[in-house]
Amino acid sequence: MNFWFMLFSMHFSNVTVKIYDLLGKEIAALVNKEQSAGNYEVEFDGSKLSSGIYIYTIRVYSQGRAGNFVDNKKMTLIK
Repeated sequence: MNFWFMLFSMHFSNVTVKIYDLLGKEIAALVNKEQSAGNYEVEFDGSKLSSGIYIYTIRVYSQGRAGNFVDNKKMTLIK
């Protein structure tokens, strides 16, 4: 499974992409680094997880006018 995201910032931004189960336990940290503006793709291998519903969170911490961004989405993993 792949995740795509775009950054629109003139500055470097600290980006995290994490997967959680429905109890809030962190399952995987896919990204945790500073990135510049652009398009990014992150691959997630859920083959060791059981079928079910998971939450993925994308957080962007940016300096200047861009501010911060957090997005949580529900993901259904079916095997």
